[in-house]
Amino acid sequence: MKIATFNINGINGRFPVLARWLEEQRPDIVCIQELKAPSDKFPQRELLELGYNAVWHGQKMWNGVAILARGLELQEVRNTLPGDADDDHSRYIEAIVSRMLICCLYLPNGNPAPGPKFDYKLAWLKRLKKHAKYLLSEQVPVVLAGDYNVIPTALDVYKPERWEDNALYFPQARKAYKELVGQGWTDAIRHLHPDERIYTFWDYLRNAYGRDAGLRLDHLLLSPQITPRLIAAGVDRHVRGWERASDHAPAWIELMGE
Repeated sequence: MKIATFNINGINGRFPVLARWLEEQRPDIVCIQELKAPSDKFPQRELLELGYNAVWHGQKMWNGVAILARGLELQEVRNTLPGDADDDHSRYIEAIVSRMLICCLYLPNGNPAPGPKFDYKLAWLKRLKKHAKYLLSEQVPVVLAGDYNVIPTALDVYKPERWEDNALYFPQARKAYKELVGQGWTDAIRHLHPDERIYTFWDYLRNAYGRDAGLRLDHLLLSPQITPRLIAAGVDRHVRGWERASDHAPAWIELMGE
């Protein structure tokens, strides 16, 4: 089974890119972020024609998350991250798929930092850690996947010294991510590729993709009930080079059967 996460950066404007990738790679489950579309503009019919069922939570102009499943039923569990009833950003959704809990997240960017946006990011991370700890306590198979907007270590960025003043690489954000993983989650890509420089994001500016000046922002964290089934993990980086591509490329894992 192949499970992927993809920040599409506008699902309707980049639907041809998404459709091409789905047809090429045929992932079984996909977490999508940055729909940049209200819920009533989500391309449900077009995805069904490609064989994908979906649950989603949109938001006009920005944010928005969805989970797709190829020929599988989805049972939505929640579409908000617990802990702040006043937070109206569409950044989190959970669904049960194939006896797993799939959690799709789009963590706040946090820039400019320091400031209110970075404070919101840290508060969101705190809520995520609390909910993730609860999920682990349930002792069920969980995949916590999405655009974390955190560069975990210096290995995950092309020139760390250039990112020291960016919220993606601030010590507080990296510390929070480390604490999250330390609860008992497995960072799938880093688990299988501990020393390899792997990126999932390349800025549109300064020919970043052509220079391979990238960042690893998109992560798939696995609960202990799933980690033993992990057999492969990687990034479809070639997708970033397609016409009208997102600035992210899909990251993915493969699991052996139960």
